[in-house]
Amino acid sequence: MADTLRRLSNSETCKLLQDKLEDWYKDYHINSCDQNLNICCELLELNSRIQGQLFTILNVTAREGGQYAGVETLKSRFLPWLGTCFSNSSCADTSFSLLQESLERDKRMRELSSSHEKELYKLETQLASTRLELNSVRQDLLEAQMELEETKTKSATTLLATEDEILQLRADLRAAHEKVELRKLESEEDYQRQIRLLKDEISILSTEKSILHGRLSRSRSPSPIRHSSRSTSPFTRSESPTAAQITNSSRHSRLISRFNDIYANDRLDAQNLLRRYVEDLEMVQRIIFIATLESFHAAKMAFRQFKLRVRKSLSPSHMGPESLEDAVIDYIVRNLDLYDVQSSVNEVINAMNVNPKISFPADVDFILISSFIREVCRVAFAMQTLEAPLDIAFAVDGELFSETKYRRTYDSELTAPLICYHVWPALMENDVVVVKGEALTKRGALVSLRSSTSFSSDSHRTIVCQLYS
Repeated sequence: MADTLRRLSNSETCKLLQDKLEDWYKDYHINSCDQNLNICCELLELNSRIQGQLFTILNVTAREGGQYAGVETLKSRFLPWLGTCFSNSSCADTSFSLLQESLERDKRMRELSSSHEKELYKLETQLASTRLELNSVRQDLLEAQMELEETKTKSATTLLATEDEILQLRADLRAAHEKVELRKLESEEDYQRQIRLLKDEISILSTEKSILHGRLSRSRSPSPIRHSSRSTSPFTRSESPTAAQITNSSRHSRLISRFNDIYANDRLDAQNLLRRYVEDLEMVQRIIFIATLESFHAAKMAFRQFKLRVRKSLSPSHMGPESLEDAVIDYIVRNLDLYDVQSSVNEVINAMNVNPKISFPADVDFILISSFIREVCRVAFAMQTLEAPLDIAFAVDGELFSETKYRRTYDSELTAPLICYHVWPALMENDVVVVKGEALTKRGALVSLRSSTSFSSDSHRTIVCQLYS
């Protein structure tokens, strides 16, 4: 019996039966009905083998125990079990009904499984189509986003280009307006200059005509007194004004009047033109004042060079009662149009560009006031042809204010003794003020003080400022 039990325990048939039961339980709903029946038959076969071996062990055990050994146990446990299994008449029917129910349940499970697989296939198909649609929508969205970004970039670039074009067009339009205004001013100034020249020539000719008529009447007179006066013509010249003296006097007054006109009209026009670009009124007035100083300086230099050329050309052929100097001046007066005023204007603008006292916006140039500079140069050049040339007074920022040379501006401090800056220069003739200038006086106008200067006991301190070079 022990060998049989040992073989039964070593064969692991019970363990195999348990594993198959567990596997069948897991795969019962997946397997088909035939597969479940086959597995059930296999389990019954295993179970019958185990039962056969157990009955063998039972027989051996009962035989080894003797005739009456284990009788009570068989009566109490084995016989009732045999009675319930073999004597019950409904056992076969119940097994058949259970088998039929199992077959029907398997059939329903197969149907449910097939329907479930169909629905699962449909769902997977729908899911795949939905994923494809989602991918296409994402691709369309990316393309639309890229197109939007590209359109946005193009729009921004176009907007910037349009703004640049608008700014450029505005600048061109402003420059064109300024050129038109400058041309108008230049044409008007040319017309006015020509009119003034014609008027001057008419006045000169009328003066010469009156002088000639006077001489003719004196020459026709039989009076001996007048005859003697002609014999003493050098003394008569010194007592009565000649044509050259009358012409010089008339030009003197006309040039002074023109200088006042430039101060009253041309200066204000240039100031209004500069205020479009420079907000600081002080800087605008400094620009105009320095332009005037540079114009006089350039005109005087041009006059010296022109005078040297004329003297050089007239000296070989000069013959006559008047001196060579008078002939040179007379030639220059009659040919003022030969003065190259544009070269002087360029020199003035170049000098203003390097002047440390003034500044100008980068988008414009000092050529903006070239008409004002041109007119000042013409007047300054003509002033050098007078017997006593007219010139502007030397001006220094921070100098002591002089009532004989300057007038105070409306915004000046009346009690301030120093000049902060000059607005218009004073016109001088042989150190005599002919026309007063204009200056702004203000306290604190001191720029620098030369401490090494020695002073006398009764003199005031001298204010030394940065000189205009």
